[in-house]
Amino acid sequence: MSLTPMMQQYLEVKEKNKDCILFFRLGDFYEMFFEDAEVAARELELVLTGRDCGLEKRAPMCGIPYHAANSYISKLVSKGYKVAICEQLENPSEAKGIVKRDVIKIITPGTYSDSAFLEESKNNYIMGLYVEQGLVSMTFADISTGDFQCTFFNYNISAILDEVSKFIPSEIVIANSIDSNLIDSINERFEVALTIKTDEYFSENSVENLKKQFPNFNPEDYEDIVIKGCNGLLNYIIETQKIILLHINNIEYYSSIDFLAIDINSRRNLELTETLRDKSKKGSLLWVIDKTVTAMGARHLRKWLEQPLINKEQIEDRLDAVSEIMYNQHLYEELKSYLKDVYDIERLVGKISSKNVNAKELLSLKNSIEKLPYIKNILSDTDSFILKNIYANLDCLEDIYALLDNAILENPALSLKEGGIIKDGYSRTIDELRDAKSHGKQWIASLEEQERNITGVKSLKVGYNKVFGYYIEITKSNLNLVPENRYIRKQTLANCERYITPELKEVEDKILGAQDKLIELEYNAFVIVRETVEKHIDRMKKSAKMISEVDCLCSLAIVSLENNYCRPQIVERGALHIEDGRHPVVEKMISRNAFVANDTYIDNEGQQLILITGPNMAGKSTYMRQVALINILAQIGSFVPAKKASVAICDKIFTRIGASDDLARGKSTFMVEMWEVANILNNATSRSLILLDEVGRGTSTYDGLSIAWSVIEHICTNSKLKSKTLFATHYHELTSLEGKIKGVKNYSIAVKKLDNDIVFLRKIIAGGADESYGIEVAKLAGIPEEVISRAKSILSSLEKNENNYKEDVNRETEILKEVAISNQKESKTKIPKNQTKQMEFTDIEKESLLKEISSINILNMTPMEGFNKLYNIINKAKSL
Repeated sequence: MSLTPMMQQYLEVKEKNKDCILFFRLGDFYEMFFEDAEVAARELELVLTGRDCGLEKRAPMCGIPYHAANSYISKLVSKGYKVAICEQLENPSEAKGIVKRDVIKIITPGTYSDSAFLEESKNNYIMGLYVEQGLVSMTFADISTGDFQCTFFNYNISAILDEVSKFIPSEIVIANSIDSNLIDSINERFEVALTIKTDEYFSENSVENLKKQFPNFNPEDYEDIVIKGCNGLLNYIIETQKIILLHINNIEYYSSIDFLAIDINSRRNLELTETLRDKSKKGSLLWVIDKTVTAMGARHLRKWLEQPLINKEQIEDRLDAVSEIMYNQHLYEELKSYLKDVYDIERLVGKISSKNVNAKELLSLKNSIEKLPYIKNILSDTDSFILKNIYANLDCLEDIYALLDNAILENPALSLKEGGIIKDGYSRTIDELRDAKSHGKQWIASLEEQERNITGVKSLKVGYNKVFGYYIEITKSNLNLVPENRYIRKQTLANCERYITPELKEVEDKILGAQDKLIELEYNAFVIVRETVEKHIDRMKKSAKMISEVDCLCSLAIVSLENNYCRPQIVERGALHIEDGRHPVVEKMISRNAFVANDTYIDNEGQQLILITGPNMAGKSTYMRQVALINILAQIGSFVPAKKASVAICDKIFTRIGASDDLARGKSTFMVEMWEVANILNNATSRSLILLDEVGRGTSTYDGLSIAWSVIEHICTNSKLKSKTLFATHYHELTSLEGKIKGVKNYSIAVKKLDNDIVFLRKIIAGGADESYGIEVAKLAGIPEEVISRAKSILSSLEKNENNYKEDVNRETEILKEVAISNQKESKTKIPKNQTKQMEFTDIEKESLLKEISSINILNMTPMEGFNKLYNIINKAKSL
């Protein structure tokens, strides 16, 4: 048996797209076969059927209506699958043999650009990763907006993961020579689709390809590894989209050192854009500050938060703009009134470039452009540098508006193949056809009346059938009145004759062909309009970016005004000084009036490391996080939740707050904790801010205390470190370091004890905590009363034993010292000076006893074990 021609065609196309689920167009359906059908049926909950394919067994098969494909594609792509769209390339009625078919587009997680199914406030990035000679190139693109960014640095897995965490790509195109450890690390930490390509895929024709895509590309401006990295990602985009996307027209190179570095763990711990608990936006810092009214502004603000500035002048420029909007309520209200009616110009431009835009979306573009002159005019009286610069450079795109206003109907059809998209007056031919379609009956009635008058036949009528089309019918009694020179006999019936005339056929052609021709002409006119608009993509992108920036500044201004934020003083170096600082998220959750504000002062000298003690649940972690968030807000150019703040620009922020098992990677809670601490100590500088919470709690008390102590010493005494640090701990022994290590200062969370209960005052005060209040906290958490009572009893016993134990340890130590000294004296009296003594058996035993004594670790013994050990040693000594 042999495969049917259609199935042979299917398998040929599938062979070229092995890693995709193939949507194979058959009439009004996309069909899937064999393994693709089984996967699609499972993932999309479709009925799995079968089809005769020429083999002994029927081919597994499932299908979806072509007009509903987008929702099914979205589901597959969101689960990490790639979908190849195979279309019919010719009209089935005109095909000679089997209809030609081929893949017109491959949709992958990173190249998916349907705005109806994308999160509008978040970019959908695809990333290219290329490594060569100890360097790594990273390229990020969003084909829905045209973003194309790149960077490179020395190969370092941690640094690569940190950079990936900024963009959170949905797909990574990676060179096959890259170390498997890096691939494993990416898979462990991110839910991302990986596409492996050869090194040649990245390097071949790289300069030529980039010159063709980016008009202003100059290879001399880029390192060779960057060129290869960009080329690999660009090749993949063109390979999947099957066209050159003109809106991807600018390479934006950036260096990670140009922004505040926040490593992957710190981003997670600080909950900048999503919460730890459920990955939702609500409860994150972005949730608080995002009052943008455009999708473009929301994405732009997220970028600001992901990459805070470190350049003082740039920060001050943003603060000036925020301040001007904040203190000019009329300016804000006017800007907001126009911004809220601006659609997502960036993604509309992407749709124009990919030929996927429809008439309604072009109408949205027109309506958005209509607001630009008003926004520009509002900015004409502003004083801040950024707003004045936007006013001076904002292109209002009047010519594009005029074109769209003249061409596109106010309420156009959704489909481009149904007509009803072009305005009257734009095209004379379209107007005539539209008139023919609308007035066809009137034309026929008018022609009928005209012919009656010419012939004098009052019973003449104009009719229609599907076989002959329109005709003039005259009864046989009136045949003598038929004008022979104009009428052409078409059909003879029993009682009448049917005729046609050239004029009737002309009218027929207009009427019958008007609909099809009108659809075709309207579509062609639309394509010309789209292509004309496409030529101005770069202008539209620049205007969109300016509008999104205005939206971001308005958002920060209104948040600052509503929440009583203050403008921070920005200094290059120096202290971080905050008066009445507040946690921006927590205060929104519980209301600002209920939040207890706290001061903070950290510098690089006398108060470099603040050691914070106090009970759990008292607010240590909240306080530490709020300090970091205030610093980050200041460096994105925002006002901050405080009465007053002076912020020294940080180069990096590190946190180690909370820990959990990472069993998938073979790491326990303590291992995760130590990994994060190691990363901090190896990468922090004197300009960094470090938050450390409960370092060492994952192991035994003495091990943990030793590690915490040593970490504090290292941070404060290492000349290459000396970072500003907040260090929360339950090890009260560490409070003794104040005065011993320069820069360490003790602070604690104020607690008020009432009988057997405690009240958290949430206030940071100077000095260390005197108790841990662990049992009291357990009581507040709802532990049963009998458990609390028993815990108090055990604590009392342990504290008593602890005191006895310390006394016993001191007593044992003195006894052991006396025994050792006595043995040393006895040994000296038996060995005359300058005389060699013959080694005896008792000498060997004495030496063994001394070694045994010196190896005793008293601190790891109970009092009873100590006494037993001492008793044995004394008996051994007596026997010698």
